Amino acid sequence: MNTEEQMGKAPILSLMVKLGLPTLVAQLINILYNMVDRIYIGHIPEVGTNALTGVGVTLPIITIISAFSALSGAGGAPLAAIALGKNDREKAERIMGNVVTMLLFFSIILVVGLYIFKVPVLYAFGASDATCPYGDAYLSIYLIGTLFVQITLGLNMFITAQGRSKTAMCTVLIGAVLNIILDPIFIFGFRLGVRGAAFATILSQLVSCIWVLKFLTSVQSTLRIKRSMMKPDMKQILSIMALGVSPFIMQVTECMISVVFNTNLQRYGGDLYVGSLIILQSVMQLITIPVNGFNQGVQPIVSYNYGAGNKKRVKSIMTKLIVINVGYCVVFTMAVILFPGMFAAIFTKDAALLALVKRVLPIFVAGCLLFGLQMSSQTMFLGLGQAKISLFMALLRKVILLIPLAVILPRFYQVMGIYWAEPIADGTAAIICVTVLALNINKILSEK
Repeated sequence: MNTEEQMGKAPILSLMVKLGLPTLVAQLINILYNMVDRIYIGHIPEVGTNALTGVGVTLPIITIISAFSALSGAGGAPLAAIALGKNDREKAERIMGNVVTMLLFFSIILVVGLYIFKVPVLYAFGASDATCPYGDAYLSIYLIGTLFVQITLGLNMFITAQGRSKTAMCTVLIGAVLNIILDPIFIFGFRLGVRGAAFATILSQLVSCIWVLKFLTSVQSTLRIKRSMMKPDMKQILSIMALGVSPFIMQVTECMISVVFNTNLQRYGGDLYVGSLIILQSVMQLITIPVNGFNQGVQPIVSYNYGAGNKKRVKSIMTKLIVINVGYCVVFTMAVILFPGMFAAIFTKDAALLALVKRVLPIFVAGCLLFGLQMSSQTMFLGLGQAKISLFMALLRKVILLIPLAVILPRFYQVMGIYWAEPIADGTAAIICVTVLALNINKILSEK
C-alpha cells in the first residue's frame, strides 16, 4: 500500500506508531533544540543566572512568532489532509500555497513590529535592569531568522499531513543537531555569550528551512509548492485561520501566561523567582511536547479517515490515543515529581536557584498527570475540523482558568500561589475537555 492507502486501511495501532513515533522523536529533538541554548547560557561563568533569566523573558516573544506559524500551518495541514482523504489533490495544494503566502506576510509584520518595540516589551514581560540587556542581545539576533522559523514550523506540518513523519522528523533533527554543535562554539569558543546562542539558533533554522522547501518542491512530495497556488484566496485563508486559531490561541496564551507569571514572580519574589520559571517550563516541556509531537503524527490519520467517512476507524483511533497519551504523561510526570533536583541541575549550578526549583517543581508539573486527556480531546476535534470546539479548549486551560488563578492566588498565598495555579488549571481543563469529547464525538461522526 502507498502512504494514502495505509491511512485508510493499515492496522490502526501500528499506523499510529509508524506516524506518531517519528513526530514524537522529532519533538524530543526539538526540546533539545530549545533547551541546549538555556543549558549553555545558564552555565556561562559569573553571569549565567542573569543571562538565563534575560533569555527566559524573551520566550513569550518567541512563542508569539511560532504561534503565527501554527495559525497558518496547523490550520492548513488538517484541511489539506481532509482534501487528500477526498482525493482532491488540487485543493490540498491550493491550501498549502495560501499558507506559504500567509507565512511570508506574517514574517514581515513580526520582524518590523518587534524590532521597534522589543525593549519596552521585554520590560513589560518581566525583565529588570539586570536582565534586560541579555534579553535584548539575544532577541536582536534571533529576529533575523523569523522567516526561517515561520517556514520551517508552518510547512513541516504539510509533510506530516502526507503521512511522511520520518521526513518531518528529519527537519527537526537536522536543525537540532546543528544547534547543539554550534552553541558551544559561538557561546564559549567565540565568546559571544547570549548572542552566540541566537546565532546558532538562526543558522540551524535556516538549514531546516532549506530542507523543508527542497522536499515540498520535489517529485517525492505528494503536495508541492507551486507559484500558481500561492495567489491569496481570502475564502480559503479564512477557512485556514478558522481552524488554525485554536493552536494559535494555545501558543499565544502560553505567551500571556509567561507574561503574567514573570510579572507576578518579579513582584512577589524577584529575579531569582523569574529565573525559576524558565527551568520549570523547560522541564514541563519534557512531558508535554513529546505528547504534542505524537498527536501531530496521529492527527492526519483522524482527518483522512474522517474525510473518507470511516466512523469506526476514527473512534478506534480516539480510544487508543487516550490510552497512549495518559500512560506517557503519568509515567514521566511521576519521574519529575520524584526526582526534581536531578532535572533542576541540568540548567543551573546556582545553589539558591537549585533549592527553589527543587521545592516548587513537583507542584508545578502535578497537573500533567492528566494532560493526556486534554491533548487527546484537542487532537480529535482539530483532526475532525471542529474549529469552534477546538477554540474553546484552547481558551479553557490558559485564558479561562490559568491566567485568573495566577493573578488571584498570589494575593492570598504570596509567591507560592503562582506555582499552584498551574496544576489546578491543568487538572480542571483535562476533565472538562474529555467530558466534552465524550458528549460530542458520536454527534459529529453521525453528521458526517
